[in-house]
Amino acid sequence: MKFEVTPSFDGDIRRLKPEHLAEFRKVLREKFVPACDAFAADPATPWTASLRVKSVRSAPGVLEMTRSFSSPDGRATFELVTVEGELRVRWRRVGDHDVFKSP
Repeated sequence: MKFEVTPSFDGDIRRLKPEHLAEFRKVLREKFVPACDAFAADPATPWTASLRVKSVRSAPGVLEMTRSFSSPDGRATFELVTVEGELRVRWRRVGDHDVFKSP
């Protein structure tokens, strides 16, 4: 599955501390990408439970995932979009719980 990012995500990722960025990348590589591949193959496949993927109540079509519950609270928002018939993940925000102010 391909990924794209929003300008907000670009700004957020630049502000992450190096250790938080490393953690985010590790979660993507080890859990999120395999879960996306499984979802793309069969949308009925449930998301990996440890990611806690769920809809953002205040933003229809936007999903959230939790990468960490410890300090800092690691969250990211994304949406699934179709571009030229291909399913993609569009990353919207990354950081802590504050990403929900403008998901």
